[in-house]
Amino acid sequence: MRQFSLLFFLLIVGVVCSQNSTSSKAIPFTIGETVSVQSEILQENRTLNIYLPRGYDESKKKYPIIYLLDGSADEDFIHIAGLVQFGSFSWINMLPESIVVGISNIDRKRDFTFPSTVKLDQEEFPTSGGSEKFIQFLERELQPFIASRYKVSEEKTIIGQSLGGLLAAEILLKKPSLFNNYIIVSPSTWWDNESILKQEATKTWAPKQVYIAGGTEGPTMQTGAINLYYKLLAASKDTKNKVFYHFLEAQDHGDALHLAVYNAFEKLFENETKK
Repeated sequence: MRQFSLLFFLLIVGVVCSQNSTSSKAIPFTIGETVSVQSEILQENRTLNIYLPRGYDESKKKYPIIYLLDGSADEDFIHIAGLVQFGSFSWINMLPESIVVGISNIDRKRDFTFPSTVKLDQEEFPTSGGSEKFIQFLERELQPFIASRYKVSEEKTIIGQSLGGLLAAEILLKKPSLFNNYIIVSPSTWWDNESILKQEATKTWAPKQVYIAGGTEGPTMQTGAINLYYKLLAASKDTKNKVFYHFLEAQDHGDALHLAVYNAFEKLFENETKK
């Protein structure tokens, strides 16, 4: 009898411990998915981090796309995806529910810069000068890949900061129709002796809206961002396009992006969310 009681007690303890173990078992917490695309243009495999709105799988509607440069998991993807989620809550209604495509980096100094004639640029950025190929990748491979895999609308936004801002500005001036909205934060206009500020905008300059922002980052960075703003403002004078500039006095180069993107969402999507 004692042996039976002991066995019964041990069985009960085992069941309770098993239940406690099961109830406290950790499960993964995900905010999206990671996919890869093989680029023939870049001759490498590129990793994409994708944020999908809640209810995406059940929804029949098509979603705007936000392309994020510096979109690795340990760069800007998580906090920008969080802003998109927050801003699209029904009680916030700052922007429509959107898909975020974070483009993970392999060599941002290569991909985000055009060739520089400045010797110091060449020495400090020895792999630089590959933006033309990267823009081709965006246009010919990435956008078609995303359109074939996800339920996307025609609304496309690009976000770039620092060298990413330089690339976004280059696309805007050379191939503006690739995106409807451009969010350019702390652009590295100093590259190649500020030649980007001398670049003529294509005659088909037709993006819907452009938002430029910068913080307290020194005279070169601040003046470059302002001059880019006035350049784009002049290019849009005969169109219905809108160009915004915001000086973030309390931010510097390291922390301007988050607040700038929040402000950009408020500006760029204001009319859409009020429909």
